[in-house]
Amino acid sequence: MEPVRTCVACRSRAPKSSLLRVVARESELVVDDNAVLPGRGAWLHPTIECYRVAVQRRAFGRALRVTSALDTITLENRLNGTVNI
Repeated sequence: MEPVRTCVACRSRAPKSSLLRVVARESELVVDDNAVLPGRGAWLHPTIECYRVAVQRRAFGRALRVTSALDTITLENRLNGTVNI
C-alpha cells in the first residue's frame, strides 16, 4: 500500500506519487522530486489551480512553518511549463 499525503491547497488526500513535495530553502520554494531533501516538506497537486489556491491561502508558509515571505516563482514556472533561463 502506497503512502498517502494531503495537498496543502485543496486538502484532498492522494497517493504520494501523484503529488509534488516542496521545501523551503533560503526563502525560496524548491521542488523535491525525490522526496529526500532535509527539512519540513509540503505536498501539492502538480496543477496550477492547486498552486494558486495555496498561494492565496498562504498555505506554504503555514505548512512549512516559515514566517518570512517565500519566493514561489520557480514552482509557478515549473507548473506552467516555462523554463527560467
